[in-house]
Amino acid sequence: MNGIDAKDKQMFDQKYICPVCALILRDPVQFIRCGHRQCQTCLPNEHQREITCAQCQTKMLKTEALYLFDNYQNHLAEYHPNPICDHCGKQFNSTNKFNEHRLVDCPGISVECLSHDYACNEHVITHVEIEEHSMAEQDQQTFSNDVRRISLCENERQTNTDFPLTTTTTESYDPDTIQFEELRDIINVLTGGIEALANDAQRLSNESLQAHIIRQAGTEQLLTLKNSVEESDAVLEGISFNLDILRQDFTSLQEKVNDFQCVSYDGTFLWKITNVKGKMMDAQSERQTSIYSPPFYSSPNGYKMRARIYLNGDGNARRTHISMFFVLMRSLDDQILKFPFNYKVTFCLYDQTPAQRHIIDSFRPDMKSSSFQRPRTDMNIASGIPKFFPLEMIQQEGNPYVRDDTMFIKILVDFGDTPKILLPYVLSLNPGLPTHVQQAKINSELERMHRDQHHESSEPEDIELSVEESFPE
Repeated sequence: MNGIDAKDKQMFDQKYICPVCALILRDPVQFIRCGHRQCQTCLPNEHQREITCAQCQTKMLKTEALYLFDNYQNHLAEYHPNPICDHCGKQFNSTNKFNEHRLVDCPGISVECLSHDYACNEHVITHVEIEEHSMAEQDQQTFSNDVRRISLCENERQTNTDFPLTTTTTESYDPDTIQFEELRDIINVLTGGIEALANDAQRLSNESLQAHIIRQAGTEQLLTLKNSVEESDAVLEGISFNLDILRQDFTSLQEKVNDFQCVSYDGTFLWKITNVKGKMMDAQSERQTSIYSPPFYSSPNGYKMRARIYLNGDGNARRTHISMFFVLMRSLDDQILKFPFNYKVTFCLYDQTPAQRHIIDSFRPDMKSSSFQRPRTDMNIASGIPKFFPLEMIQQEGNPYVRDDTMFIKILVDFGDTPKILLPYVLSLNPGLPTHVQQAKINSELERMHRDQHHESSEPEDIELSVEESFPE
């Protein structure tokens, strides 16, 4: 703790100021050798035996320091307390400040109005209120009335006097007359000033009223603008909502248009899946576990169908195989179609290299399953082949089934009981050929297979006949 700080410490004699902290001495210590003083707390630490005077640099033992005023703080508090105002309770560290406070700004001391001698009704007011009271309209009016009253009295005195108030002759010199002349001039000046102040007050009052009217009009305009902005926000919110609906409708319509562009009416559909890597990542992270193919039909008035693929597997094939499913959809002509649906479904994953080692797998519908009954909602539950193709093969770099991040899957619904042995030939045909050409090739291949089978079945009979002819009875 250093010395005692005070605003008027520069008024003290230097012998009461500590040369170390430059504050008023606190628990002062006087050195015997040089007689200088400093605060006890400004001495070196207690383990240091030798000390040096900060003022004259005299060195001495610490035992040569004389401790003065052990009860110095008690002495100051008892004999030199800081003055406290009896009216407001405020404490001061200077007598001058205390006296100035009592004369000028103490809110607890009452004084008389300056116009008390001129019939002002406010006889007792505080220092704080005196300036506001002097500027009040009532006090100015009182002062103005007094000035006018004095002016009238002086004018009456002039009228009742037989000789003029002012004269240049020595014989008519009257000190009272001269004093009244001076007073009249002062009164005239004050009257003019008061009238100017009154005019200014009236002007300010009019301007204040006008400003109030303008502010009120501005407030009304602001309120109107606020309501307009709120209405605009509501309209924009409605437009934004309608725009979102339109976007959704547009997206749905665009999907339908895309579906119609690649729609098929012969029970087969070649499904092109792009961005395979991204879709597989979505399936693995379960953001989108499956994707649907566009719808296709068995005929213009036939069954409506689509495929569903799980690129990360489904059920017990999850994370091990690609799962392929067939979905029967509700169509406009379901009332005249036959249910349950009982036609064989074949899936073919195309090998996109000349080797054409396509992955082909088929299944026949379970007649008792709800998946193949007449649809009562937009789509029945998907059914098909959970373990269609191993994931480890499709994930190999450079595999023949995914090229340029694209794979092709053909869905074939067999409405004509195509022999299983013919499926590889059917699925190996060039998809770019017209449908009737493909069908002609299939029929030709089917006839060839029938001829081969007939030829193979007739060869043993020919051999048996030859034997019988060689050995007649």
